[in-house]
Amino acid sequence: MPTYEYECTKCGHRFEKFQKMTDKPVSKCPECKGKVKRLIGLGGGVIFKGAGFYTTEYRSEEYKRREREEKAGITAGSSTGKSSSCSSCSSSSCSTCGK
Repeated sequence: MPTYEYECTKCGHRFEKFQKMTDKPVSKCPECKGKVKRLIGLGGGVIFKGAGFYTTEYRSEEYKRREREEKAGITAGSSTGKSSSCSSCSSSSCSTCGK
């Protein structure tokens, strides 16, 4: 449930009201019973916790496979001096170009 901020047009009293979105807005000031207007608030900040909020967690299986191959190729390639046979990837056996 959101917190709405109100201001009295008569006495200037500002207050907050914690209410449902479906509730009717407050119409009277709790101090002087004058007319109030609802202010536009900044709202609450959104906090993303847990898994599933980062783009790296939604990588395709193909992307993950290529990443593993690339890491393995860098490790193996650096020790043996081996270079990639494919210009589009670092794999020595590429399914894209068939080399």
